[in-house]
Parts: sequence; structure tokens; C-alpha cells
Amino acid sequence: MSLGADSGARSLSAETGTPPPRTPIRRTPLRVWGLVGAVGLVACVWGFYAWDGAQTTAVLGGTVRAATLLVLGAMCGMIGERSGIVNIGIEGQFLMSAFVAFTVASMSGSLFLGVVAGVSTGLAMGWMLAAMAVGLRTDQIIAGTVLNIAALGLTSFFYDRGRSLGQLKYQPIELGSLADLPVLGTALFNRPPLTYLALVLVVVLHVLLLRSVWGMRTTAIGEHPGAAATVGIDVIRLRYLNVTLAGGLAGLGGAYLALEAVGTFTRAMSGGRGFLALAVMIFGRRTPLGAYAAALFFGFTTALQNQFQLNDTFDIPAQFVGMLPFVVTIIVVAAAGLFGRMRDPAALGQPYEVR
Repeated sequence: MSLGADSGARSLSAETGTPPPRTPIRRTPLRVWGLVGAVGLVACVWGFYAWDGAQTTAVLGGTVRAATLLVLGAMCGMIGERSGIVNIGIEGQFLMSAFVAFTVASMSGSLFLGVVAGVSTGLAMGWMLAAMAVGLRTDQIIAGTVLNIAALGLTSFFYDRGRSLGQLKYQPIELGSLADLPVLGTALFNRPPLTYLALVLVVVLHVLLLRSVWGMRTTAIGEHPGAAATVGIDVIRLRYLNVTLAGGLAGLGGAYLALEAVGTFTRAMSGGRGFLALAVMIFGRRTPLGAYAAALFFGFTTALQNQFQLNDTFDIPAQFVGMLPFVVTIIVVAAAGLFGRMRDPAALGQPYEVR
């Protein structure tokens, strides 16, 4: 708007008593900033690979390893929030599922049975969250906190320090010539089976959430459950189903943590990753592909701080270096609101009562 036009608008507003029109503030879309950051990150990775290929490969492998757990937790929280249910109990679901998966695998000698037990535990905890948040209409934050406290207490009480897996954890599987590609070959195409399964689930869930009837109904009950009910959608039943199934994804994450990423179980081994997964979900704009991109970013910070500690890069206490992923989480999530709008589902956190 020109200066003359702006003065005319202001004088007209003064005569009519209406406030002058505001010039809208144009914000750069978040996807543009994400693209710029991705290009810059790729350029840095190529530069470091040319300088020290071995360490760069190790950092990239650690990035994918950390991102796998985060994206599984993010997808768990994503399904719940798109259904209108806040799930801060992902940390407890990770921890309890990891404990059960490790215990069953060590007793049976079968990693597969351990994974099944971990996923089943996640499903059970998802159902308990649904029973509290949907059935009893308990405050959803309190319901998730109950899961976290219960998981920490039970796993600490039954933890057996002398128990071991008794076999190797899941080992990498090479995908033919793809594993020989420079830079990304080892990081993406020479991974254990649960990592491949997580990647497949990211793609499948993205298609289901954005392109299927189930996905549209899930969005509907998270945005306006009353309107969804008027067209024949059983809101209570679908919320129960979604939160329970989402727990299975967290259960897979716990099994991954114990049987593939670490190969053992220790007290509180989830280490706050359930809360990081929520940040990944928010930064990924509640879409599976977006969440995986965000998980790779946060996984990169985790792998970087691990490499810093291994190489003694900084002459400071290790605890300060270990803060890096969480500090980056706070900065990125806070800055995301400045560079792009992120809106919660309209009915998020609101209990629904059949009338």
C-alpha cells in the first residue's frame, strides 16, 4: 500500500470510527525454513565426510538409531492427538515395553517373542490410557503421568541386575548394493530389522492418516467430535481403538530400545526420550514424514553429543555435553512458533460425553 493510500485509509477510519486496516505480517512458511536447514545440513555432512569419513559414518548411523525410537514415539503421540487425546505417557510405555520385551526374550531365548511381548505391553498400556482418558474422562495429563510413574516404579522393583539377554541383539541386515553407497549406505541400508520396520510404518501411517477413511475420521473426532457423531462416527469407540493401537507403536519402540539399540535393560533406560518424541511430533506438524524428518534432526544432535563424549572434544563435565539434545529441543520448538503457525486439534484434551 502506498503512503497516500495508507493516509487516506487512516483518515477514512477516523471519520467512520473503525480501526484502520492492518497490513498483514507475512511469515516465511515452516517448510521453507525446513528446506533451507536440510540443504545446509546435507552440505555440512558432505563436507565432514570428505574430511573424516569414518566419524561421519558413525554419527549418521547414530542419527538413524536415535531417530527410530523418537519417530515411533512421535507416531504414538500423533495418533492420540489427532484423535483429541494428549498422551504424555509415552515415556512410561517405552520403559515398561522395553522391560517386558527384554525379560521375555531372555527367558525364552527368542528375540521375536520379545518384540511380540513388547508390542503387547504397549497395546495394554494404550488401552489403560484410553480407559482413563476416554472411558472415565480423567484429566489426560494426569492419566499419562500415572502411566509414567507406574512404569518407573514397577520396572525398578522387578529389575534383575543379573539377568542378561543370553544372545546377540538384533544385527544389521545389508540391503544388497544399496549398503555400499557412500555416506548414506551404511546409515540407511545396513540396519537391523526393527529399523526397517519403523521406516515402513512411517510411510504406511502417513498414507493412512492423510489419504484413508480412517484418517479422515480420526481427524474429525479430534477437531469436532460432536459433528463427527452426527454423521454416524462412534467417537468413543474410535478414540479407544486409536489410543490402544498407538500404544502398540510405543511398545515397538520399547522393544527396539531393549533388543536392538542397546541389547539389555537398565533402570529408567528410556531417559526422557518419550518427552523428546512429543517435541518431534510437534515440530513435524503431526505428520509421520514430518516427524521422521524432525526425528533425524534431533537424532543428529544425540549422535553428535555421543561422539563429542567419545572423543573428549570439550573439556567440560559430560553432563553438560549430554544436555545438547534437550537444549536444542527447547530452542527449536520455541522458534518453530516464530517461523510457522502450528495449530492443535480443536478438541485436543477435551473429554467427549455421549449425549
